[in-house]
Amino acid sequence: MQKSYKSREWEIHMQEQQLSRGLKNRHVQLIAIGGAIGTGLFLGAGKSIHLAGPSILFAYLITGAICFLIMRALGELLLTNLNYNSFVDFVQDYMGNMTAFITGWTYWFCWISIAMADLTAVGLYTQFWLPDVPQWMPGLIALVILLIMNLATVKLFGEMEFWFALIKVIAILGLIVIGIFMIVKGFSTDSGASSFSNLWSHGGMFPNGINGFILSFQMVVFAFVGIELVGLTAGETENPEKVIPRAINNIPIRILIFYIGALIVIMSIYPWNAINPMESPFVQVFVAVGIAAAAGIVNFVVLTSAASACNSAVFSTSRMVYSLAKDNHAPIPFTKLTTNKVPSNALFFSTVIILIAVVLNYVMPEGVFTLITSISTVCFIYIWGITVICHLKYRKTRPDLVKVNKFKMPLHPFSNYLILTFLAFVLVVLALAEDTRIALFVTPVWFILLIAIYKIRDKKNQLSKVEVL
Repeated sequence: MQKSYKSREWEIHMQEQQLSRGLKNRHVQLIAIGGAIGTGLFLGAGKSIHLAGPSILFAYLITGAICFLIMRALGELLLTNLNYNSFVDFVQDYMGNMTAFITGWTYWFCWISIAMADLTAVGLYTQFWLPDVPQWMPGLIALVILLIMNLATVKLFGEMEFWFALIKVIAILGLIVIGIFMIVKGFSTDSGASSFSNLWSHGGMFPNGINGFILSFQMVVFAFVGIELVGLTAGETENPEKVIPRAINNIPIRILIFYIGALIVIMSIYPWNAINPMESPFVQVFVAVGIAAAAGIVNFVVLTSAASACNSAVFSTSRMVYSLAKDNHAPIPFTKLTTNKVPSNALFFSTVIILIAVVLNYVMPEGVFTLITSISTVCFIYIWGITVICHLKYRKTRPDLVKVNKFKMPLHPFSNYLILTFLAFVLVVLALAEDTRIALFVTPVWFILLIAIYKIRDKKNQLSKVEVL
């Protein structure tokens, strides 16, 4: 009797502890845009162009198409059950407890390491204007502000992401508009006249051969990391059946405009071999047009982009811990919600871990920090892969849900196997590159550790059940 009473009490408690649906359509749309536009586009595009030349456009098109299919699989799964708070919930349903435990904590780790990197970046970008300010201070201030805003309401998180993403959108659209004007007018730079012919007249579309094209995928894939964040907003979105499909279906247009459009303009103004890989191509274009504050403008954009990524990390890690706690994969106190329906304990826990990570970042050698962030990117590939496998299982085992779902993934199951083949290809590419090869071989240690923790917890739970009986 005692056991059944506790069970009923727990069910009532969990029914009361429901997240608020405070995210409106415009919030989710801009979160989707922000997730599809990484900081790497502003700072890392020069290196990508230097590596692959104009063929980088094809790498972005292929990766963008794969990411769209991943998001369609994710969207279809989320809309089969509006009580899903995140993708860990459907992993639990289709892959079992241990896989859900591993997936949830792996995704948590991914975003913790992203927060580490981006808080460090906030400090570096602030020093552009205030060189005498200690590097740790801006990161700490940013983290405290983000924690306070996230503690208020989920709507405030949505507002912050809305404005952060809007700054990125305006910067890219500004570059495209200015760039098209320069190309139409035949604007001359120190590398010659601006023209679309610059795309193919300097060694063709594959100037570094197929090798450079293949190696570019490691950077391109990293640029799309975070695109799945929309999947974590499902439990807090107003009218998810309408909003989430719209956000996902607009991803191809956004990729074409913000990635392909921006890169075509950049390589038409400057031939690919004239772009400095150590400098942001955005700065080069704005300087060419005579905007003296170009470096400052781009620095402001990447500063807000880093703050946006950290904001997403604070949000996503807290929701992941909350979701894990609801499924008994994390301590029960993490299910506690404030009066504003925000998971406060989960939020404080993730923020403290991020803070410790930032402190460690200044103490530990740079190589260790690079290794941690590299491992997280390999883990993101796992997250995408497990989502697609869950979709395959759902389609096979739940024809009743498939029949009524209006948001189906196109070309199933061919598209599922195409995604998994692409992800396997990326892992091979990571093995070819020196800076990511070590992370690829170290990552299994993370999964072995999680399996061991799960087994120990499971054994303790079994013993507890025996004692109760």
